[in-house]
Amino acid sequence: MTTAALRYDILIAGAGHAGAQSAIALRQRGYQGSIALLGDEADPPYERPPLSKGYLAGDKPFERLLIRPARFWGERDVALLLGRTIVTVDPVAHQVTLGDDGRIDYGTLVWATGGAPRRLVCSGHDLTGVHGVRNRADVDRMIAELPDVTRIVVIGGGYIGLEAAAVLTKLSKHVTVLEAQDRVLARVAGEALSRFYEAEHRAHGVDLRTGVTVDCIEERGGAACGVRLADGHVLACEMVIVGIGIIPAVAPLIAAGAAGTNGVDVDAQCRTTLPDVYAIGDCAAHANSFADGATIRLESVQNANDQANVVAKAQTGAAEDYDAVPWFWSHQYDLKLQTVGLSIGHDATVVRGDPATRSFSVIYLKQGQVRALDCVNATRDYVQGRALVVDRRVIDPALLADTSVPLKAMT
Repeated sequence: MTTAALRYDILIAGAGHAGAQSAIALRQRGYQGSIALLGDEADPPYERPPLSKGYLAGDKPFERLLIRPARFWGERDVALLLGRTIVTVDPVAHQVTLGDDGRIDYGTLVWATGGAPRRLVCSGHDLTGVHGVRNRADVDRMIAELPDVTRIVVIGGGYIGLEAAAVLTKLSKHVTVLEAQDRVLARVAGEALSRFYEAEHRAHGVDLRTGVTVDCIEERGGAACGVRLADGHVLACEMVIVGIGIIPAVAPLIAAGAAGTNGVDVDAQCRTTLPDVYAIGDCAAHANSFADGATIRLESVQNANDQANVVAKAQTGAAEDYDAVPWFWSHQYDLKLQTVGLSIGHDATVVRGDPATRSFSVIYLKQGQVRALDCVNATRDYVQGRALVVDRRVIDPALLADTSVPLKAMT
């Protein structure tokens, strides 16, 4: 006997920032239909960015990571379907099949599944002691092992890797960071910011190495005991953290016929090429005006929330295109980095302030236009520079570098 499928007017796949904000925004806009929020973890929706910072450090308990109190979802009549995963999507029948063989019919499907940490492909990648940093369970496993760990190798010099390195150094661990490119943050920032963070981490005792590649993870008794580099050198350790990006979790949509290569493609209102299926957040590839119309994915809370709001408006009769200003942040040691805009394709930079003071900004220009700012302990520049990015203002680089003139005076 086949069990009848559940049915929801809107089924949201993914219970992270994007999925949670979709449900919140729909109810805030007065949506009256049935809503289900389906996630593959047992926990209700929670914030991911603090995992590699306050939660790993033990400064922020899990309860403070919750996007809303657990009771909120029931009070808003949002069904939480937790610990469940969609394995197939039938866009004609408007039905999904779950990993436990359950089925759910939907009127509209909102795909907000984010992605899974990209894994190493070398031998030893799956040993005990090798960790990604994507969800609570990942970090809980790390925390459980830390009392017996002295030496840690972090593979990847992006924000996740550097944030984890900063926390673990404060926990008195000996940390080595390995980056294959010639500088950290090479994918997202200019050289001035990269060199600043390299110097900061080394000043805090991190053994930071660039231009190195990993051959394999060495094993003793089923657990990682070292990282062998391509040159044959072995770094002894008891823990390995891998932060080399994510793989968008879109396989069921692509198998169902949705367009997409790096993630799933969406239009200006976050619609996929499948009928009544939207995609938002880390997994959604969209044409972004702040990247000169290039199709990109943005892995940020800002993008997740703003795209969720676009979908909620579309479902409540107030459709609008997504055109939000990208912004990001990172906390490392006592440094607060705030970024506005996208530095993709920049052809010039201006350093505003002195990095030696640990309060400065890097301003990115393209054909003379202000395209993005990286602001380190410089919140005023971050706030005031937003208008320059939105308007793509053309300003004399010498004036941009003059800290005696506030950026708001240049708008």
